[in-house]
Amino acid sequence: MSAELGPVVVHARSSAMFGQERRIAPVLREAIDELHLPLVWDAPQISADVVVFHNPSFLKFQRSFEGRIIARQLVVVTHENFTRPGGAEAFDVAGCLDQIDHATLALRKCLAPISVHNRSTVTEWLAAHPDCAGWEVLDANWFNICDLRIDDRGVQPRDRRGRHSRPTREKFPPLAALDLCFSPRAEANVILGSDFLLNAEVARPHWTMLPFGAIDVGAFLEMIDFHVYFTSPAWRESFGRVIAEALAAGKVVLTDAETGATFGDAVVACQPAEVDAVIAEFLARPELYAEQVRRAGPVLEAMSESAFRARMVSLLGLEETA
Repeated sequence: MSAELGPVVVHARSSAMFGQERRIAPVLREAIDELHLPLVWDAPQISADVVVFHNPSFLKFQRSFEGRIIARQLVVVTHENFTRPGGAEAFDVAGCLDQIDHATLALRKCLAPISVHNRSTVTEWLAAHPDCAGWEVLDANWFNICDLRIDDRGVQPRDRRGRHSRPTREKFPPLAALDLCFSPRAEANVILGSDFLLNAEVARPHWTMLPFGAIDVGAFLEMIDFHVYFTSPAWRESFGRVIAEALAAGKVVLTDAETGATFGDAVVACQPAEVDAVIAEFLARPELYAEQVRRAGPVLEAMSESAFRARMVSLLGLEETA
């Protein structure tokens, strides 16, 4: 999409985080190839009108960026939250931002949060670190593009519950909370990405536990009516792509208020102990289920490719090309 607004060059960086290995995520590689964009590894100098720097946390295991950036405007997209619940730093934020700052000559240096919660961690961290000056926080979020077909067909919901995430431990709440979310009273409980549960030989006969990537996400979503998504109390999603996918598939999503803030009233904010009662109410009144599903429409439309394009043009002061 950015390539339609002007010439784009993709700069990839080796880092200590990945052992200096040069590898590109398959989805990103596919997009680069499809758009025929130039890809440059470890350029000693990056010069452009606008430089967009994604995810500064990849610098957390090194002390120098090892390059120069010269731009009218530098935008650092903060994909990772700066702080965890309780206020502890999620990574060495100052160290990463200092590396970028020392490597950059720019008229304007901006931080671009990707969600409501992510923004709160960025602004709170900056307020607590007045010595880290010179960074402007963009007014609008640099959200993930959710150009997903919204399935709002009317359904008769059943008590089929599930969750999907990467299999890292922080993506899951304590086992006691999982038991509340996925109770024996449910018709089905499907947990995709349950690798650590399987490795620990957690026994729950009423759960269908599948390793990450065992089935397509679309196939998983066909198996459920309620996406019940809670994480470790010590961690929060910075955006929540799995929530967006579930909403687009016409599922009702239950999550905590902080995680769901990005999606407004399209999700049902609750706690694990309330899950059974919330689902029982939707089952008793299917019209409420349909109404909840429809709320996802305007929320995801505001995160569509066209909405992001308009936001980018406005934020960066760009002009549409002919």
